Amino acid sequence: MTTVSHPTAPAPAQRSAGTTRLAGYRTFTTTVLHLCERDPGARAALRSGVRKDLDAVPRMHRIIAHLVPSDATEDTQRAYYAVAAMIAEQARRQGTAADGMGESTDDTDENTDGETAAPGAEEPQAEASAPAVESGDGQEYGTSLGTAFALAVVNSPGRERQMRRGTAESRLNILCKQGVTGLHRHLPASVRYLRSLDVPVDWARLLQDLVDWRRHSGRVARRWLQDFYRRCQEDALREADRNDTPESTDVAGD
Repeated sequence: MTTVSHPTAPAPAQRSAGTTRLAGYRTFTTTVLHLCERDPGARAALRSGVRKDLDAVPRMHRIIAHLVPSDATEDTQRAYYAVAAMIAEQARRQGTAADGMGESTDDTDENTDGETAAPGAEEPQAEASAPAVESGDGQEYGTSLGTAFALAVVNSPGRERQMRRGTAESRLNILCKQGVTGLHRHLPASVRYLRSLDVPVDWARLLQDLVDWRRHSGRVARRWLQDFYRRCQEDALREADRNDTPESTDVAGD
């Protein structure tokens, strides 16, 4: 079994604390991906934790307990385990459609765990402290879940399977309204759907967002929604430019 310590070395001064965190999460997710690729037993053990609480995943501890910081809070541990389980599930089904997903969803816009934020509430659980990451550098930040949903819409037309914009918008808004427990409950189905459309998921970025959700859910949700609408708008403008071709040559000489 490959062992990887959680990175603690300081980053260069010019790099933000958020970037350093993201690099550590990327090391973790890369390690999990490699484990799943070469060890079917480890992949099965990790996959057994999809949508389960920390106390209900005894098979996962042997595989990744040493990769999770020993002083991590329960929310942080849950985020590590949840992302590892989703990676394992998608590693197994990579290249295949999600089972019975289609355009339907088992996510419903309702309170699922007593923590659901009221619609329109910007930061129901956010604190006054600075957000975990606001680098302004898209590459440093990584690719948010909002961008992934947008890519499912703009890259899908013409494919055998596709996600309509309304479906993507609905799923994303449901996720943004959740508390910690609700988010962990709903997220695997949406990730499964995205991967069934061959949309890449930035596991490290998702891990950091899950770690930060309780304290900074408003900021994270805002980023997801902004990234979604910006990417969709960019695609709409490009499509309009493509369709706005001069027709003067058709009438020249008339």
